[in-house]
Amino acid sequence: MSIRIQFQNVGMTFHTDQGALQVVDGVSFDIHDGEFICIVGPSGCGKTTLMNMLAGFVKPTTGQVLLDGRSIEGPGRDRGVIFQEYGVFPWLTVEENIMFGLQLNASQSASKDKKSICNKYLQLMGLQDFAHSYPKTLSGGMRQRLAIARAYATQPQLLLMDEPFGALDAQTRTKMQNLLLDVLQQEGKTVMMITHSVDEAIYLASKIVVVTARPSRIKEIIEVPFGYPRSESLHDDSRFISLKARLRELVMAEYEAQQMLSAPTHS
Repeated sequence: MSIRIQFQNVGMTFHTDQGALQVVDGVSFDIHDGEFICIVGPSGCGKTTLMNMLAGFVKPTTGQVLLDGRSIEGPGRDRGVIFQEYGVFPWLTVEENIMFGLQLNASQSASKDKKSICNKYLQLMGLQDFAHSYPKTLSGGMRQRLAIARAYATQPQLLLMDEPFGALDAQTRTKMQNLLLDVLQQEGKTVMMITHSVDEAIYLASKIVVVTARPSRIKEIIEVPFGYPRSESLHDDSRFISLKARLRELVMAEYEAQQMLSAPTHS
């Protein structure tokens, strides 16, 4: 597989009223075409900053992020972003939300083609019976399905997901994980996803990047030993259980380090 994304010794420092705050330091790793990468680490360690660099929302203070060999200078249609907070427009219907994304894609010019693409993703996400409903009438899982449908409909090369299922209950979260795997099998995409769930990372990803407490550095990169498609029975596999224990140990050590960083100092 060819390399699509390269994080090359990237660092990020924010300047606050309290002084400089370094959140990312010397991070380097590659993402190959078609890979599903999950990034795990303690809260506040800089995971979202890494995603924002790839999305083009922020530029690294040092180093660079490359997409197909070119430095990322800003957001682009080639990257679809899905957030935890249901990034949909409440004043538009389900169908209109998807169509809005299509209107932004200049390569899909014919209205008939856009309607066809919209219908495809309504069907794929099981939202065809809710095309004329407004987001406020949908459950959390359905709203996130809509966010995924809108992101996919624009045909991005990369899908970036920041804790997309974090606000969902356990049952809905499992359903959404399975739906995402099904869609990826049909559509394909290179994915980078941030999650706090070790189980979710192993179940979804082909590779897991473990990052340290702030400032974020690479602690370990782990190849997940399972191919696709996947099923829920994977959770009972001895290799899954062993990898879960290993990952939890790695992440917990960084969580404890993060707690020490956050603890007040006494003179």
